[in-house]
Amino acid sequence: MMVLFFALAAIAVAGAVSLIYQKEPIHSALSLIIVMVALAGLYLLLGAEFISAVQIIVYAGAIMVLFVFVIMLLNAGNEERTNFSRMAAYIGLPLAVILGAGLVYFVSRGSQEVANPDAVTGTTRPLAMMLFKDYVFPFELTSILILIAILGAVVLARREGD
Repeated sequence: MMVLFFALAAIAVAGAVSLIYQKEPIHSALSLIIVMVALAGLYLLLGAEFISAVQIIVYAGAIMVLFVFVIMLLNAGNEERTNFSRMAAYIGLPLAVILGAGLVYFVSRGSQEVANPDAVTGTTRPLAMMLFKDYVFPFELTSILILIAILGAVVLARREGD
């Protein structure tokens, strides 16, 4: 189980690094899909089957397809590097080290405070019932808003001669 966790975590981190360093926007979007699928696997290891399925269907499926369509419609090419990007690299590295140190501190402090990890149990059934029974209208309204966003991207990307 631990080997699978570290394998999925390594895939997620490698996908995130690839996402940052890709020059083509479509390759970055595909790297983000790899990260989303690895996260779904991590959720599955935690026993959150519903969240894992939602991660695959909603994020790796619908949202990323939307991103890919928008990138293709806008005909985005190679990323242009500017002086600001180089400046951000010099500022970003010390900030990343500070963030990493803070995360290590809080995670180590938090893991010592967990008294009984078996006390946190439950299923995602109440969440699913609430989502698909009580909040079905906002859920479906969100899908309509995503469809409108796709149509807006098509209209904006359409050229005069088409």
